[in-house]
Formats: sequence, structure tokens, C-alpha cells
Amino acid sequence: MKARQTILLILLIIFVDQAVKFYIKLNYYAGEEHKVLGNWFRLHFVENEGMAWGWKFGGGFGKIALTLFRLVAVIWGSFLLRDFIRKKYHKGFIICAALIYAGALGNLIDSLFYGLIFEGSNPFAQNVAKLFPASGGYAGFLHGKVVDMLYFPIITNAHYPSWVPFVGGDEFEFFRPVFNIADASISVGVITILLFQNRFLKKHKEEVHNTVETDTLVNDKTQVL
Repeated sequence: MKARQTILLILLIIFVDQAVKFYIKLNYYAGEEHKVLGNWFRLHFVENEGMAWGWKFGGGFGKIALTLFRLVAVIWGSFLLRDFIRKKYHKGFIICAALIYAGALGNLIDSLFYGLIFEGSNPFAQNVAKLFPASGGYAGFLHGKVVDMLYFPIITNAHYPSWVPFVGGDEFEFFRPVFNIADASISVGVITILLFQNRFLKKHKEEVHNTVETDTLVNDKTQVL
């Protein structure tokens, strides 16, 4: 897969991810929810200060650490992805790596800049945030919250069987997490690599082996001549 195709894929994912986030941020108040396809697909606006799928990490200091970690990971990923393309890894592997990279960059943009450019969303006042408010953003650099909105509660109003330890009788819902396109991009990339890693890596090893054999034959022939 060529570098231009990889870059276009990354830019497409980031554009769609950011476009949806901007739409939600500028049209929904925090906690607002609307059904898209029945009860099982909804747009539900939440903001999280932590990792993908709403996981949190250590308060204010943890937020800065997580943002810096994302920044380092994206910078490192840029060189890593370039290396994959240069070494002609399997096309499917490069696509998956690009999905992971785009997802990480998409959420990094939220963490870096959203606190500076957006007004805070108040679920109690049900106010919709403004872009570049006169009073300033809701947080400083590195303190932006990640915007999530995709909610798929496919199974609701169910309960764990009473015999299940610790959670027996508790309410059960599938799928509970609220996420965004960047999260989905990362997950698809990681899961696909795990499922097809043997095929991806076997193909790459075969190509490297064939290249080495070809070079050897050429060199031997050159030496004879």
C-alpha cells in the first residue's frame, strides 16, 4: 500500500470523526440523547476525560499524563507507519495500522484543543456549547475532554441470573459503553490484526525472504560475469 493511499485513509477517518464530534458538541447538550434506529442505536452525548470507551485515569494529573502519552504515541506511530510502508508490509496490516493511528490522532485532537475552543456543556442548564466563546474555553491546553456519542444498547432491561457471583440479580445491558468513531477505528484495527496476524506476518516474511534470495542470485551472477 502506497504512502499517499495511507495518508488519504487517515485524513478521511479524522475528518469524519471530527465532523461528527463538532456536530454533536454544537447541537447537543451533555447527556442529550436521540434515537437513530429504534432503541438499539442512539446518539448520546457524553464527554470523558480518560481513555477510549470512557475509562478514566487518575484525575487532573492523570489527564495530562494521558494526553502526553497519546502525543508521544502518535509521534512514534508516524515513524512506525512510515517504516511499515517502506518495508512493504501486507496491505491489510498497513490499513489496520492506519486505522489505529487515525483513531489515536482523532482523540488526541480532542484532548489538546477542545478545552480551548469550546464552551463547556452544562447538562443541568441544557445549554449547547459555543465555538470560540467570548469568555474562553472550558479548560486549558492538554485538558480537553473527548467527545463520545455512539451508543448501542442492543439488550436492555435484562438481569444477570441470581446464581452469578457478585452481580447476580443486577441489571444487565449490552452494549453499554458510549464511544466515538476514533474509538471504533482503533478497535477495528487492533481486532483485525489479532485475527489475521499470521496471514499478515507470513506474507511479509515471504516477501522479505524472496527479496533476499533474488538479491543473492543477482550478486552471484554478477560475480561470475
